[in-house]
Formats: sequence, C-alpha cells, structure tokens
Amino acid sequence: MTDHIGGATARTLTRRGALALGGLGLAGLAVGSWPRLTAQDIPGRGDDSMTIAILGTRADAEARQALVDAFRAEYPGIKVRIQPVQGTDWKDFFAKILTMVAAGDPPDVVYVATEGAQLFADKLAEPLDDYIRRDAAELQDYFDDVHPSLLEAFMYQGSLYQLPLDWNAANMYLNMSTLEEAGLSLPAADWTHDDFASVMRQMKSAQGSGFTPYYWTNRLFGGVVPWLYTNDTSFLTEEKAPGGDWFWDRFYPGDPARATRGGGYVWDGANATDERVFETFDFLRELVAEGLGVRPEGGGGESLVGLFANGRIGAAPAGGYWVQGLHEAGMAEDGFNVQFFPRNRTQRHQFGAAGYAIMSTARNKDAAWEWVKFCSRRESMELAFPTPNTTPTRRSMVNAAFYSETGPKNWQVFYDTLDKFPTSGPIPAPPAQAAVETALMKHVPNAVSGSSRQTRATLANLQSDLERVLRSEQ
Repeated sequence: MTDHIGGATARTLTRRGALALGGLGLAGLAVGSWPRLTAQDIPGRGDDSMTIAILGTRADAEARQALVDAFRAEYPGIKVRIQPVQGTDWKDFFAKILTMVAAGDPPDVVYVATEGAQLFADKLAEPLDDYIRRDAAELQDYFDDVHPSLLEAFMYQGSLYQLPLDWNAANMYLNMSTLEEAGLSLPAADWTHDDFASVMRQMKSAQGSGFTPYYWTNRLFGGVVPWLYTNDTSFLTEEKAPGGDWFWDRFYPGDPARATRGGGYVWDGANATDERVFETFDFLRELVAEGLGVRPEGGGGESLVGLFANGRIGAAPAGGYWVQGLHEAGMAEDGFNVQFFPRNRTQRHQFGAAGYAIMSTARNKDAAWEWVKFCSRRESMELAFPTPNTTPTRRSMVNAAFYSETGPKNWQVFYDTLDKFPTSGPIPAPPAQAAVETALMKHVPNAVSGSSRQTRATLANLQSDLERVLRSEQ
C-alpha cells in the first residue's frame, strides 16, 4: 500500500499544511477560531490502541461497545479504541481531524461521510484496492447486498477508499394528520413539482397561521440540491473519472447501469448560471413568496423533528435517519409517511453515505483493514445499527422487521430510491467541499427571496465564488 500525501506524511504536516489540505474553507479563519479539541476529543492519547475516530460524543462511542467487544473477541491481538470527536456538523468534524493531523496525533481510522470522502481520498486516506482484490471472495457477500451506487460514491480517481455502512437519500416526509385534514392522502410515487406545490397549498389552507407547509435547511443535503437533481442539473458540473473497471467487472458485472460506472465522481466546474439551476431556484423562490415554504436556515435542522412531530410542519426532506427520532418524539407509525422526492425533468435523488477510511498514516494498516472488513459483515452492522436512526447499506437489513415498531408504512421507499432510480447520485462534494458548501449557503437565502431578477444576480455571484474556490484547488 502506498502513502499518497504528496511526499509528506500527515505526522509532519504543519498547521499551514493542514489548512491547505482539501480546501476545507479554513484558510479564511482567524487563528483564534481554529477548531479546538477538548479532552473528550482525545481520550487515551498516547496508548497503543488502534484509534477509530467518529463524529459524536462519549455516549456515541459507548453505543459502539458491543461492536468493539465482538471485534476483540475475534481479534484479541488488536486493541481498539473509539475516539469520539464532537462537532456541530461534518465540516467541523473534518476540521478537527485536520487539527489532529497537524498536531502529529492523527487517528488510525476515521468514519467519513460523503461530504469528506474526496477530501480524505485526495490527501489523507489509504486506497483499499489491494485489500479488496486479496479478500474478494470474503467480501462478495457484502457487495452482493449493497447497491453499486453507494460504492461509486466512494471511488476516487479509479480507486475505492471506503466500504459504506449507512446511507440516506433525500426523500420527502409528510405529516399524515395535516394531509388528512386537507382532504389528502399520501401522494403517488410519481408526483411532480406542480403536485407538490398543490399539496402544500391545500395544507396551508387547512391549517392557517403558525403552520409551515414545507420546511428545509440551507446545506448540501436536503437543501436545494435534491430540487436541482430532479431538474437534471446541479450547481457544479458532474462527470465520471476514468478507471474502476477492476472493481465493477469483478463485483457488479450484471449491474444494469454498468456502462455508466466509472472511477468516481468529478465535480470540478461551477454551473450556477445554468438555466435549469435558475428554474429550480425560481420555483423555490415562488414557494417562499407564497408562504408555502420557509426561507431556509443554515445548519442541520435539529429542531425539525420536534416541529414536524407537533404538526407545525407538513413536509420536509430527510432520510431514514428521521424514523427513530420521530418515533422517540411520540409519533405513531401511521402519523407520518415517506415518499419519493417529487419529479421534474427526472426523479433522480440525492443521497449521502458513510464508512470507515483508513488513514495513510495508520500505524498498522493491516489491522485497520480487518476492522473495516469486520464492520461490513451483516452481524456487525446489526450491532452498529440496532434501530432505524439511519439506513443500512445492506439491502437485506432494510426490511419490515427493522421498521415494525416505528413505521413508516412506506419504508420500502428508502432502498427503492436506488433500485428504482439508479442514476441517483451522492452529495456533490469535491475535495474543497467545505468551501463549496460555504459559498452555496451564503447565496441560497438571497436566491430564493425577492424577484426573479435578484435570483439571477445572486446565482451569478454564486458562480463567481464557486469558480474562485475551484480554481484555488487546481
């Protein structure tokens, strides 16, 4: 396995070097705002355990103890320690990982979501190709059970860097009480953008003040991007890198979309002034102007579950991770349901996924691979995901039993998003994802407010910002 961090190991990187890594958008931060690590971020620092960094708290780490115990029982010679790193979002988490790298104390393995997959692949992670070729027979069961689109999201320049374990598409959740009070039922699977606007309009008429038909957040996942995808466009250009045949021919020879598979996604151009991008933003602007949707807020929408469960929101985009939260908020399984995202020119969906990446500086890469491979087994994934607070990547786990205590009735939508819409794609996340997302979030509120003329002007400004960010990465 080769080390591929441009000739320097992560252990010798300076703070300036870490700032340069992957365009995390940190270059504009003052020194005092550099993400700080707390004692909770680095428990057991200095011991000889293999460290597995996750986004979360100590409680999140403790929740993985059964998985760690099962691994230790099979590999008693490998000591493992889950290292929780607290962050407000993935961007904050990745920034803290870079801080550890710069400090000379990087973790061995990191749980990385789509937002950071290319950042890590480009600068920090070890390709898995040789391991996968060596253990192909052992891994066949995993690949047989996981949709190829999820693997393609973690291909980069022809190599595979992660085995995705959980994922979520941006589907549409609907509050069934508000639908019924408007005289409506769950929309059809092939409903359109016009159908969506009509449903929101009828909900608003039935509910009155204090009710928001559609609530969305200003971020890459579940923000404007799903609407762009269903209009067959995006704010970035999208291509496929060459390569990857070694993987597709070995594990997915019968894939109906085999001809479209490549060596990973390439998002290296700005596309904000595309006419279809304008159409999409203008549609959302009209929703906001009519009071059918909110002017989106930044962040992860932590308050959305409670608002939705209390009947103050009629619809919101989210993935399978919402199911357990709604259940714990007191919603009965028939109190909510989920449907595909409404179609426009296409019904292509957006998704995000996550899995373990082996750092190129890992002290024992072979041991790290055993952890990655162990976690991909079905019995390990059942330990990791005992409740529907996410969607497992293994199709066999997304079944009636998994949702029996929580709902929704239409749970098949989750995996059908990939099976029925195989062109569905990951969050557009180049190595400079954080800076790209910052540019997008900066302009979305203005682009969906005011006049169509303002929308066009705002998208032109977004184009300029994106070009500047992407140019700095070349």
